[in-house]
Amino acid sequence: MLKAHKCRAQSPGLDSPGVNPGPDDPLAAVERGMVRLRRGMARRRLGKAAIREHNLPVDVQVLHVVDAVDEGPDRPDQEMNVGLVAERLGVDPSRGSRIVAEAVKAGYVRRVASQRDGRRIRLELTDAGREVVEAARRARHTYIAQTMKDWTDEERRQFAALLTRFVEGHPD
Repeated sequence: MLKAHKCRAQSPGLDSPGVNPGPDDPLAAVERGMVRLRRGMARRRLGKAAIREHNLPVDVQVLHVVDAVDEGPDRPDQEMNVGLVAERLGVDPSRGSRIVAEAVKAGYVRRVASQRDGRRIRLELTDAGREVVEAARRARHTYIAQTMKDWTDEERRQFAALLTRFVEGHPD
């Protein structure tokens, strides 16, 4: 019978790209955890759960647009527009324009003239769009609460603080 042996390599540090760290390395553990989290909490999976559980008449791609618009601009001098939605969804501008058009047609997002430049168009949620956002948020909160059901309040606070710190340190 073959036994699996753990390889104990030195931690490569943040400045050693391409090094294959050992299984006990904290960076490797975070990387593996992030990959599993991405797969397990894929927007598509949670979006479908929100749509199903709350009987939302919305397509998953439209839900992504609604979430992106709800997030708002990144900076005070920026307005929510099709380009920013496309960037957040990781799609090209023409695809972003098509799915924003679907969200507008469905009545969840509206196009309005920019207050800074009347030639430009900005996006905002409608009341129906805000209802979709709230339903999706409830579904995500339920998922997270279920995952953390055996955690203490202190563990939840610590995790929230560390995750926030990690995300804020991530370059966009």
